[in-house]
Amino acid sequence: MIEIKNIEKYFGNNHVLKNVSFTFERGKTNLIIGESGSGKTTLIKILVGLQNKDQGTVLFNGEDVNKMNNKEIRRFRKEIGMLFQGGALYDYMTVEENIMFPLSMFTDKTDDEMLERVNFCLKRVNLKGKNNLMPSELSGGMKKRVAIARAIVMQPKYLFCDEPNSGLDPNTAILIDNLIQEITEEYNITTIVNTHDMNSVMQIGTNIAFIYKGEMWWQGSKEELIKANNKELTDFVFASDLFKRLRRP
Repeated sequence: MIEIKNIEKYFGNNHVLKNVSFTFERGKTNLIIGESGSGKTTLIKILVGLQNKDQGTVLFNGEDVNKMNNKEIRRFRKEIGMLFQGGALYDYMTVEENIMFPLSMFTDKTDDEMLERVNFCLKRVNLKGKNNLMPSELSGGMKKRVAIARAIVMQPKYLFCDEPNSGLDPNTAILIDNLIQEITEEYNITTIVNTHDMNSVMQIGTNIAFIYKGEMWWQGSKEELIKANNKELTDFVFASDLFKRLRRP
């Protein structure tokens, strides 16, 4: 579980995040949604430590990262998995080498132990036996699945996904959504997904945070979202004719 309390962030005179509080629940797919420029990407960067907040508290399972010593920070970093928007695979590495990279950097596992873990993760994302393929030989969906395998290879407690369906066709996007949700529930991970994809919201949105102009404007589940009486939220989520028809009683 990740708790954020009264988060404030400024860039010069630009007040990007305004007293934002939310609880990202363990074992659930927690989605952050909002318009471009709403502050959701800044919030993600604060959570993973890429940017500093100006005020407020971030607690990972009750631990304040800002109060950790260097040893605790190193341990904490190993508990985070990251799925980048474009996958961010190394083009010069095979699938196996890409997934093994965090293990070789941050653990003392033997080669056999690392390979066993890599093969387990490949099987879990339905890519068994694809070890020696290069990223250039993979489809967009396969690249995302390799990236997911790399993100979970260290058995993280927290998984961050930045626009995981970007560039994918609808069917593949559904497969990726379902895989993220399955892994989250199976391993009881705290998963945070930053997305513009309203299909993802309706597919896996068990805990949703809607940020509007830097403020936590609404929060709830996908079931609650359909019935929500919040103009800014409904204007954003139900912008298309398809979703407007979905909302009609």
